[in-house]
Amino acid sequence: MSFSFFKSKPVFPQFFLATFFSLQLFGQDTSIVVNDVTQLNPVKVAAIVTPRYTQEIIEAVKMHNGPISIGGGRYSMGGQTATDQALQLDMRNFDSIISFSKEKKEIAVQTGITWRKIQEFIDPYNLSVQIMQTYANFTVGGSLSVNVHGRYIGAGPVILSVKEIQMVLADGTLVTASPTENKDLFYGAIGGYGGLGVIVQATLFLSDNDKVERTDKVLPIKNYAAFFRDGIRSDTTVVFHNADIYPDRYKKVRAISYRKTAREVTVQHRLKPNNKHYRFNRIAFKVVSEFPGGKWMRQHLIDPVLYAGKPVEWRNYEASYDVFELEPRSREKSTYVLQEYFVPVERFNDFYPLMAEVLRKNKVNVINISIRHARQDPGSMLAWARTEVFAFVLYYKQGTTQADKEDVKRWTRQLIDAALSCEGTYYLPYQIHATIEQFLKAYPSSERFFAMKRQVDPTNKFRNKLWDAYYK
Repeated sequence: MSFSFFKSKPVFPQFFLATFFSLQLFGQDTSIVVNDVTQLNPVKVAAIVTPRYTQEIIEAVKMHNGPISIGGGRYSMGGQTATDQALQLDMRNFDSIISFSKEKKEIAVQTGITWRKIQEFIDPYNLSVQIMQTYANFTVGGSLSVNVHGRYIGAGPVILSVKEIQMVLADGTLVTASPTENKDLFYGAIGGYGGLGVIVQATLFLSDNDKVERTDKVLPIKNYAAFFRDGIRSDTTVVFHNADIYPDRYKKVRAISYRKTAREVTVQHRLKPNNKHYRFNRIAFKVVSEFPGGKWMRQHLIDPVLYAGKPVEWRNYEASYDVFELEPRSREKSTYVLQEYFVPVERFNDFYPLMAEVLRKNKVNVINISIRHARQDPGSMLAWARTEVFAFVLYYKQGTTQADKEDVKRWTRQLIDAALSCEGTYYLPYQIHATIEQFLKAYPSSERFFAMKRQVDPTNKFRNKLWDAYYK
């Protein structure tokens, strides 16, 4: 069963676009601010365009001579979706399904679409997204631009699930890129943080929507690498797996697995309900982050209740978390932030003690550290998984004053050094604290990426705070 969806394209007379840009850009309203979910990185932009059709993006790129930035869900946390006085492409209305084949297990989409919208479309066909983040609110384009990963065992970066992309280059050219066609663009744009052009369409491979059963086990962190190697890595029934490290001692982990099963589902929803209020989550995060003994309570009281039993649910249910469950009532005085570090699997026991030492020494208010696994990247220029890796996803709370930000910068650089000392790297979608030297050491193929950018974007049209910091 295959479908193709075609929308009539609007007509864009040149005089109309010229008038639009004269009003929006040359009579700039400098009060237009783009921010990210942390609310730590406000950026004043010249204008915001919300395209619905590829031709709108092509014409905007052709006609605008200044900087252009690209934003989706705005869940990156360091200004990776904006730069000062740029034309901001807000992709969230660019969210149509182009084509779908149940037999081929493929779907082609405009890249402003969220994973949740794809899930709602493919779930009736009992299909599932092959690789994505834990949370389904993010846009496909944003996910490709940062080359995301999830909790999928036997998988890795999202690039492994992409058949091909279409992108608009700085001169307005629309090109197709894949592992066999324009492959340098393919391996540069995925994980390229909008530096080479606008990814406007993606064809993705899909998987079956299996039933999965949850199990969990608490064990010493020193035993986790062997536990994963012997019991998880080669188990083809495991779909999702992660392990949560308990702060502030960082000595125990709870390993959580979801295995394929023939048992009947015990959770009747096929996708997680939308528009929940998550009051319990807010209370729990407040207790863990602010109350004396809150972290002990999480480990010994809250989690044992949350992980009681062995529920059976659909893969799509477990893949459709809503990021709103993490959202506090206010981010004015404090905010929740992510970081992530990757180390080769054989360096797990070298890295985690270094990480724990930095976090304890700096009294970092850690909420959770989730361990994930990813197979080697197939060749993206800014690969974070140059070998098979463990990922350490750090979720913490920080204040919003300048002094708080400087404190975070200091210990972040210490963590980056720890990862580099273990032949690892750090993830780029978060606060831009790494020195240029750390960036170059963590991403040794960045000069190859920069050479590609000089070739396809010679005037540095596609910009954001990340490339403002490191692209010279």
